[in-house]
Amino acid sequence: MDGYPGVTGGDSTQQQERHYYLLSELQTLVKGLPSSFQQRLSYNTLSDLALALIDGTVYEIVQGLLDIQHLTEKNLYNQRQKLHCEHQALKQDLARKHKDALQSCKSHNLVLLKANQQAELEALDVRVREEQKMMDKKIVAEMDQKVIDQQNTLEKAGVPGFYVTTNPQELTMQMNLLELILKLQQKESQSGLL
Repeated sequence: MDGYPGVTGGDSTQQQERHYYLLSELQTLVKGLPSSFQQRLSYNTLSDLALALIDGTVYEIVQGLLDIQHLTEKNLYNQRQKLHCEHQALKQDLARKHKDALQSCKSHNLVLLKANQQAELEALDVRVREEQKMMDKKIVAEMDQKVIDQQNTLEKAGVPGFYVTTNPQELTMQMNLLELILKLQQKESQSGLL
């Protein structure tokens, strides 16, 4: 089994051995999935997946997609944190402005000032909620697009089970397939096969 990494079209016996090895490992890993998904992963699907994994290219693609996803998540998280900090600063500035105004206010204007301040505070709260909602929608849309990009890439790479879908069951199946690929990659890395 020493010769498996990077097996290309050269030695068909070696390729066949690697295919059987990968198929056997996938069949073992599948047993860790919920039974409803085990039933959906036929022998042919696992065999096709093993074929796709033979030369290690799919491992590299999956790792690249994972890296891109982590960078995207980190970037979106940072954008949301920045917005949160901006909102906190706005609230603090408004509170300071209100405090200063209250200290310099004549008593006969106090009721009017407090009413105006309450209106300003409510308007800021509405603005903050709307901006947060818009940011959250942007984050969800970007992550949805990332999933579509990943599905497209894996489909074009010939990985069985991958195609563009928003069906929750199919997405869960694709996530399970990715988990199998990552576990197999980890196992091969640890045993020195990659």
